[in-house]
Amino acid sequence: MTERAQIVIIGGGVIGCAIAYNLALSGADDVMILEQSYLASGSTGRCGAGVRQQWGTRMNCILSRESVRRFETLNDTLDYPGDIEFKQRGYLMVAHSQKEWDQFQENLKLQNELGIPSQALSPQEATEIVPILNTEGLLGATFCPTDGHCNPFYVTDAYAQAARRLGVQIRTQCQVTGIDVKQGKIRGVQTEDGYISTPIVINAAGAFSQHVAVMAEVEIPVYSERHQILATEPVAPTLDPMVISLSRHIYCQQVPHGSFLMGLGDPDELKSTDTGHSWQFLHNIARHVTELLPPLGELRMVRQWSGSYNISPDSQPILGKGGPEGFFLACGFSGHGFMIAPVVGEALAALVLGEEPPVRISQLDLGRFARGDLIREPSVV
Repeated sequence: MTERAQIVIIGGGVIGCAIAYNLALSGADDVMILEQSYLASGSTGRCGAGVRQQWGTRMNCILSRESVRRFETLNDTLDYPGDIEFKQRGYLMVAHSQKEWDQFQENLKLQNELGIPSQALSPQEATEIVPILNTEGLLGATFCPTDGHCNPFYVTDAYAQAARRLGVQIRTQCQVTGIDVKQGKIRGVQTEDGYISTPIVINAAGAFSQHVAVMAEVEIPVYSERHQILATEPVAPTLDPMVISLSRHIYCQQVPHGSFLMGLGDPDELKSTDTGHSWQFLHNIARHVTELLPPLGELRMVRQWSGSYNISPDSQPILGKGGPEGFFLACGFSGHGFMIAPVVGEALAALVLGEEPPVRISQLDLGRFARGDLIREPSVV
Protein backbone atom coordinates (compact mmCIF):
# COMPACT_ATOMS: atom_id res chain seq x y z
CA MET A 1 0.00 0.00 0.00
CA THR A 2 1.44 3.37 -1.07
CA GLU A 3 1.90 5.92 1.68
CA ARG A 4 0.93 9.51 1.07
CA ALA A 5 2.02 12.88 2.37
CA GLN A 6 1.21 16.39 1.29
CA ILE A 7 4.73 17.67 1.93
CA VAL A 8 7.93 15.67 2.42
CA ILE A 9 11.02 17.33 3.91
CA ILE A 10 14.31 15.53 3.33
CA GLY A 11 16.64 16.28 6.24
CA GLY A 12 16.06 16.27 9.99
CA GLY A 13 18.41 19.05 11.01
CA VAL A 14 17.34 22.37 12.47
CA ILE A 15 16.34 23.74 9.05
CA GLY A 16 14.09 20.79 8.21
CA CYS A 17 12.48 20.76 11.65
CA ALA A 18 11.92 24.54 11.65
CA ILE A 19 10.28 24.38 8.22
CA ALA A 20 8.07 21.47 9.28
CA TYR A 21 6.92 23.25 12.43
CA ASN A 22 6.04 26.43 10.55
CA LEU A 23 4.22 24.53 7.80
CA ALA A 24 2.07 22.76 10.38
CA LEU A 25 1.57 25.97 12.35
CA SER A 26 0.22 27.59 9.18
CA GLY A 27 -2.28 24.79 8.69
CA ALA A 28 -0.50 22.36 6.37
CA ASP A 29 -1.62 18.76 6.79
CA ASP A 30 0.32 15.53 6.28
CA VAL A 31 3.82 16.98 6.64
CA MET A 32 6.59 14.40 6.93
CA ILE A 33 10.32 14.67 7.73
CA LEU A 34 12.64 11.95 6.45
CA GLU A 35 16.05 11.75 8.16
CA GLN A 36 18.67 9.18 7.20
CA SER A 37 20.08 9.02 10.75
CA TYR A 38 18.88 10.76 13.93
CA LEU A 39 17.70 14.35 14.31
CA ALA A 40 20.55 16.88 14.24
CA SER A 41 23.00 14.13 13.27
CA GLY A 42 24.49 16.13 10.39
CA SER A 43 25.72 19.69 10.16
CA THR A 44 23.36 20.97 12.88
CA GLY A 45 24.70 18.76 15.66
CA ARG A 46 28.30 19.31 14.58
CA CYS A 47 28.25 23.10 14.31
CA GLY A 48 29.99 25.65 16.53
CA ALA A 49 26.61 26.87 17.84
CA GLY A 50 27.36 30.56 17.34
CA VAL A 51 24.62 33.08 16.58
CA ARG A 52 25.84 36.37 15.14
CA GLN A 53 24.43 39.40 13.35
CA GLN A 54 27.75 40.94 12.30
CA TRP A 55 27.65 40.29 8.56
CA GLY A 56 28.62 42.22 5.46
CA THR A 57 25.49 41.78 3.34
CA ARG A 58 22.05 43.22 3.96
CA MET A 59 20.43 39.83 3.45
CA ASN A 60 22.49 38.03 6.10
CA CYS A 61 22.13 40.91 8.54
CA ILE A 62 18.35 40.82 8.24
CA LEU A 63 18.09 37.03 8.41
CA SER A 64 20.29 36.89 11.50
CA ARG A 65 18.69 39.90 13.20
CA GLU A 66 15.23 38.40 12.81
CA SER A 67 16.44 34.98 13.95
CA VAL A 68 18.02 36.44 17.09
CA ARG A 69 14.69 38.03 17.95
CA ARG A 70 13.08 34.61 17.63
CA PHE A 71 15.81 32.80 19.58
CA GLU A 72 15.18 35.19 22.47
CA THR A 73 11.64 33.86 22.93
CA LEU A 74 11.91 30.39 21.38
CA ASN A 75 11.49 28.46 24.64
CA ASP A 76 8.08 30.08 25.11
CA THR A 77 7.10 30.15 21.43
CA LEU A 78 7.63 26.41 21.06
CA ASP A 79 6.43 25.60 24.60
CA TYR A 80 9.67 23.73 25.11
CA PRO A 81 9.93 21.94 28.48
CA GLY A 82 13.71 22.29 28.51
CA ASP A 83 15.96 25.22 27.66
CA ILE A 84 17.60 25.93 24.29
CA GLU A 85 20.42 27.64 26.23
CA PHE A 86 20.52 30.84 24.21
CA LYS A 87 23.19 32.98 25.89
CA GLN A 88 23.70 36.50 24.53
CA ARG A 89 27.28 37.21 25.54
CA GLY A 90 28.26 38.87 22.30
CA TYR A 91 30.71 38.34 19.48
CA LEU A 92 34.07 40.07 19.40
CA MET A 93 35.44 40.18 15.84
CA VAL A 94 39.09 41.15 15.62
CA ALA A 95 40.97 42.76 12.73
CA HIS A 96 44.70 42.33 12.11
CA SER A 97 44.99 43.88 8.65
CA GLN A 98 43.91 47.20 7.19
CA LYS A 99 41.81 45.43 4.56
CA GLU A 100 39.96 43.55 7.27
CA TRP A 101 39.48 46.65 9.41
CA ASP A 102 38.16 48.62 6.41
CA GLN A 103 35.66 45.84 5.71
CA PHE A 104 34.54 45.88 9.33
CA GLN A 105 33.85 49.63 9.08
CA GLU A 106 31.62 49.03 6.06
CA ASN A 107 29.90 46.16 7.84
CA LEU A 108 29.23 48.36 10.88
CA LYS A 109 27.49 51.02 8.81
CA LEU A 110 25.16 48.42 7.36
CA GLN A 111 24.52 46.69 10.68
CA ASN A 112 23.73 49.92 12.51
CA GLU A 113 21.46 51.06 9.69
CA LEU A 114 19.49 47.85 10.22
CA GLY A 115 19.24 48.30 13.98
CA ILE A 116 21.96 45.83 14.95
CA PRO A 117 23.78 47.29 18.01
CA SER A 118 27.36 46.52 16.95
CA GLN A 119 30.18 48.95 17.68
CA ALA A 120 33.82 49.58 16.86
CA LEU A 121 36.42 49.10 19.60
CA SER A 122 40.06 50.05 19.99
CA PRO A 123 42.46 47.27 21.01
CA GLN A 124 42.37 48.55 24.57
CA GLU A 125 38.57 48.61 24.63
CA ALA A 126 38.56 45.06 23.26
CA THR A 127 40.60 43.85 26.24
CA GLU A 128 38.00 45.29 28.59
CA ILE A 129 35.62 42.70 27.13
CA VAL A 130 38.18 39.92 26.66
CA PRO A 131 41.05 40.49 29.15
CA ILE A 132 43.03 37.48 27.86
CA LEU A 133 43.14 38.89 24.32
CA ASN A 134 46.59 39.43 22.81
CA THR A 135 46.54 42.89 21.19
CA GLU A 136 49.85 42.59 19.36
CA GLY A 137 49.18 43.54 15.73
CA LEU A 138 45.50 44.21 16.49
CA LEU A 139 44.07 47.22 14.63
CA GLY A 140 40.65 47.09 16.23
CA ALA A 141 37.57 45.00 16.82
CA THR A 142 33.81 45.09 16.55
CA PHE A 143 31.41 43.86 19.19
CA CYS A 144 27.68 43.13 19.23
CA PRO A 145 26.27 42.40 22.69
CA THR A 146 23.13 40.64 21.40
CA ASP A 147 25.09 37.99 19.48
CA GLY A 148 25.70 34.74 21.32
CA HIS A 149 25.46 30.98 21.17
CA CYS A 150 22.81 28.33 21.58
CA ASN A 151 22.48 24.56 21.94
CA PRO A 152 21.78 23.13 18.45
CA PHE A 153 20.49 19.80 19.76
CA TYR A 154 17.96 21.48 22.04
CA VAL A 155 16.84 23.93 19.36
CA THR A 156 16.24 21.07 16.91
CA ASP A 157 14.46 19.06 19.60
CA ALA A 158 12.27 22.04 20.47
CA TYR A 159 11.15 22.43 16.86
CA ALA A 160 10.69 18.68 16.45
CA GLN A 161 8.56 18.32 19.58
CA ALA A 162 6.41 21.30 18.60
CA ALA A 163 6.05 19.95 15.06
CA ARG A 164 4.96 16.53 16.32
CA ARG A 165 2.30 18.12 18.51
CA LEU A 166 0.92 19.76 15.37
CA GLY A 167 0.74 16.43 13.54
CA VAL A 168 4.08 16.28 11.68
CA GLN A 169 5.44 12.78 11.13
CA ILE A 170 9.17 12.47 11.75
CA ARG A 171 10.92 9.35 10.52
CA THR A 172 14.52 8.77 11.49
CA GLN A 173 16.79 6.05 10.11
CA CYS A 174 14.91 6.49 6.83
CA GLN A 175 17.20 6.76 3.80
CA VAL A 176 15.84 8.44 0.67
CA THR A 177 16.98 6.59 -2.45
CA GLY A 178 15.12 8.44 -5.18
CA ILE A 179 12.66 11.18 -6.09
CA ASP A 180 9.90 10.41 -8.58
CA VAL A 181 9.52 13.13 -11.22
CA LYS A 182 7.02 12.78 -14.08
CA GLN A 183 6.18 15.41 -16.71
CA GLY A 184 8.09 18.06 -14.79
CA LYS A 185 6.27 17.51 -11.50
CA ILE A 186 7.15 15.86 -8.20
CA ARG A 187 5.19 12.65 -7.77
CA GLY A 188 6.79 10.94 -4.82
CA VAL A 189 9.83 9.85 -2.85
CA GLN A 190 11.40 6.40 -2.76
CA THR A 191 12.97 5.32 0.53
CA GLU A 192 14.58 2.13 1.74
CA ASP A 193 11.34 1.53 3.63
CA GLY A 194 9.01 2.07 0.67
CA TYR A 195 7.41 4.64 -1.60
CA ILE A 196 5.70 7.83 -0.41
CA SER A 197 3.41 9.64 -2.83
CA THR A 198 3.70 13.42 -2.51
CA PRO A 199 3.40 16.51 -4.72
CA ILE A 200 5.91 18.58 -2.72
CA VAL A 201 9.49 17.82 -1.64
CA ILE A 202 11.73 20.21 0.30
CA ASN A 203 15.46 19.57 0.08
CA ALA A 204 16.92 20.41 3.51
CA ALA A 205 19.56 17.70 3.35
CA GLY A 206 22.56 19.82 4.38
CA ALA A 207 25.84 18.32 3.24
CA PHE A 208 23.95 15.90 0.99
CA SER A 209 21.66 18.47 -0.62
CA GLN A 210 23.44 18.29 -3.98
CA HIS A 211 22.91 14.52 -4.08
CA VAL A 212 19.23 14.89 -3.23
CA ALA A 213 18.86 17.56 -5.92
CA VAL A 214 20.26 15.19 -8.55
CA MET A 215 17.53 12.71 -7.62
CA ALA A 216 15.03 15.39 -8.68
CA GLU A 217 16.96 16.04 -11.92
CA VAL A 218 18.32 19.34 -10.62
CA GLU A 219 21.92 20.54 -10.44
CA ILE A 220 22.72 23.05 -7.73
CA PRO A 221 26.09 24.87 -7.53
CA VAL A 222 27.04 23.83 -4.01
CA TYR A 223 29.71 21.62 -2.51
CA SER A 224 30.36 20.25 0.95
CA GLU A 225 33.53 20.86 2.90
CA ARG A 226 34.80 19.51 6.21
CA HIS A 227 35.21 21.90 9.14
CA GLN A 228 36.82 20.67 12.34
CA ILE A 229 36.19 21.69 15.95
CA LEU A 230 38.09 21.11 19.18
CA ALA A 231 36.70 20.96 22.73
CA THR A 232 38.79 21.47 25.87
CA GLU A 233 38.35 20.43 29.46
CA PRO A 234 35.83 22.58 31.38
CA VAL A 235 37.30 25.38 33.47
CA ALA A 236 36.03 28.36 35.43
CA PRO A 237 34.35 31.16 33.41
CA THR A 238 37.03 33.06 31.53
CA LEU A 239 35.58 34.16 28.20
CA ASP A 240 32.14 35.71 27.77
CA PRO A 241 31.83 36.46 24.03
CA MET A 242 32.66 34.40 20.99
CA VAL A 243 36.00 35.63 19.59
CA ILE A 244 36.40 35.37 15.85
CA SER A 245 39.20 36.22 13.44
CA LEU A 246 38.21 36.04 9.79
CA SER A 247 41.76 36.48 8.49
CA ARG A 248 42.99 33.59 10.64
CA HIS A 249 39.85 31.57 9.89
CA ILE A 250 39.21 30.79 13.57
CA TYR A 251 36.55 31.20 16.23
CA CYS A 252 36.58 30.40 19.93
CA GLN A 253 33.99 30.46 22.68
CA GLN A 254 33.45 29.12 26.18
CA VAL A 255 30.17 27.25 26.52
CA PRO A 256 27.98 27.29 29.67
CA HIS A 257 29.48 24.15 31.25
CA GLY A 258 33.02 25.58 30.98
CA SER A 259 34.60 23.91 27.94
CA PHE A 260 36.14 25.99 25.17
CA LEU A 261 35.00 25.21 21.64
CA MET A 262 37.19 26.38 18.79
CA GLY A 263 37.01 25.89 15.07
CA LEU A 264 39.24 26.50 12.08
CA GLY A 265 38.21 27.07 8.48
CA ASP A 266 41.02 25.59 6.38
CA PRO A 267 41.15 27.24 2.92
CA ASP A 268 42.89 24.10 1.60
CA GLU A 269 40.24 21.68 2.86
CA LEU A 270 39.09 19.17 0.24
CA LYS A 271 35.54 19.30 -1.07
CA SER A 272 33.76 16.24 0.32
CA THR A 273 31.28 15.02 2.92
CA ASP A 274 34.11 13.45 4.92
CA THR A 275 33.84 14.10 8.65
CA GLY A 276 37.06 12.50 9.79
CA HIS A 277 39.71 14.28 11.84
CA SER A 278 43.32 15.32 11.32
CA TRP A 279 46.34 16.03 13.50
CA GLN A 280 47.13 18.98 11.21
CA PHE A 281 43.98 20.67 12.46
CA LEU A 282 45.09 20.25 16.08
CA HIS A 283 48.47 21.77 15.30
CA ASN A 284 47.02 24.74 13.38
CA ILE A 285 44.18 25.56 15.77
CA ALA A 286 46.49 25.38 18.78
CA ARG A 287 48.95 27.76 17.13
CA HIS A 288 46.35 30.31 16.04
CA VAL A 289 44.27 30.28 19.22
CA THR A 290 47.22 30.59 21.57
CA GLU A 291 48.53 33.52 19.52
CA LEU A 292 45.18 35.23 19.93
CA LEU A 293 44.25 34.05 23.45
CA PRO A 294 47.56 32.96 25.07
CA PRO A 295 46.25 31.54 28.39
CA LEU A 296 44.32 28.86 26.49
CA GLY A 297 47.64 27.15 25.84
CA GLU A 298 47.39 25.72 29.36
CA LEU A 299 44.17 23.82 28.65
CA ARG A 300 43.91 20.13 27.86
CA MET A 301 42.00 18.98 24.82
CA VAL A 302 39.11 16.57 25.43
CA ARG A 303 37.99 15.74 21.91
CA GLN A 304 37.66 16.92 18.34
CA TRP A 305 35.03 16.35 15.67
CA SER A 306 34.06 17.50 12.21
CA GLY A 307 30.99 18.75 10.41
CA SER A 308 30.18 19.85 6.89
CA TYR A 309 29.63 23.29 5.45
CA ASN A 310 27.40 23.13 2.36
CA ILE A 311 28.83 26.04 0.42
CA SER A 312 27.28 28.11 -2.36
CA PRO A 313 29.26 30.35 -4.78
CA ASP A 314 28.38 33.51 -2.84
CA SER A 315 28.26 32.00 0.68
CA GLN A 316 24.52 32.67 0.83
CA PRO A 317 21.79 30.03 1.12
CA ILE A 318 19.67 28.85 -1.79
CA LEU A 319 16.02 29.20 -0.83
CA GLY A 320 12.96 28.64 -2.97
CA LYS A 321 11.73 26.69 -5.97
CA GLY A 322 14.14 24.70 -8.07
CA GLY A 323 13.64 22.35 -11.01
CA PRO A 324 10.39 20.37 -11.24
CA GLU A 325 7.11 21.73 -9.96
CA GLY A 326 6.80 21.02 -6.26
CA PHE A 327 10.54 20.88 -5.54
CA PHE A 328 11.93 23.42 -3.06
CA LEU A 329 15.48 24.12 -1.88
CA ALA A 330 16.78 25.08 1.57
CA CYS A 331 20.50 24.46 1.25
CA GLY A 332 23.91 26.05 0.64
CA PHE A 333 23.98 27.75 4.04
CA SER A 334 27.79 27.97 3.96
CA GLY A 335 28.26 27.44 7.67
CA HIS A 336 25.59 29.73 9.07
CA GLY A 337 22.40 27.71 8.69
CA PHE A 338 21.89 27.11 12.40
CA MET A 339 21.98 30.78 13.33
CA ILE A 340 19.36 31.81 10.75
CA ALA A 341 17.15 28.71 11.02
CA PRO A 342 14.23 30.36 12.89
CA VAL A 343 13.41 32.90 10.20
CA VAL A 344 14.33 30.55 7.33
CA GLY A 345 11.83 28.05 8.69
CA GLU A 346 9.11 30.68 8.58
CA ALA A 347 10.09 32.01 5.16
CA LEU A 348 10.28 28.61 3.45
CA ALA A 349 6.98 27.50 4.93
CA ALA A 350 5.30 30.67 3.68
CA LEU A 351 6.81 30.28 0.23
CA VAL A 352 5.64 26.66 -0.08
CA LEU A 353 2.12 27.61 1.00
CA GLY A 354 1.94 30.61 -1.35
CA GLU A 355 1.98 33.14 1.47
CA GLU A 356 4.11 36.24 2.04
CA PRO A 357 7.39 35.40 3.85
CA PRO A 358 8.31 37.49 6.92
CA VAL A 359 11.57 38.37 5.17
CA ARG A 360 11.98 38.88 1.45
CA ILE A 361 14.06 35.92 0.22
CA SER A 362 13.40 36.08 -3.52
CA GLN A 363 17.02 37.23 -4.07
CA LEU A 364 18.23 33.89 -2.72
CA ASP A 365 16.62 31.79 -5.44
CA LEU A 366 18.52 29.23 -7.52
CA GLY A 367 18.18 31.39 -10.63
CA ARG A 368 20.50 34.08 -9.29
CA PHE A 369 23.55 32.10 -10.38
CA ALA A 370 22.42 31.95 -14.01
CA ARG A 371 21.49 35.65 -13.89
CA GLY A 372 24.81 36.61 -12.32
CA ASP A 373 23.02 38.22 -9.37
CA LEU A 374 25.27 36.82 -6.67
CA ILE A 375 25.19 38.39 -3.20
CA ARG A 376 28.71 37.77 -1.97
CA GLU A 377 29.15 37.60 1.80
CA PRO A 378 32.61 38.96 2.76
CA SER A 379 32.55 37.93 6.42
CA VAL A 380 32.73 34.13 6.63
CA VAL A 381 35.16 31.82 8.42
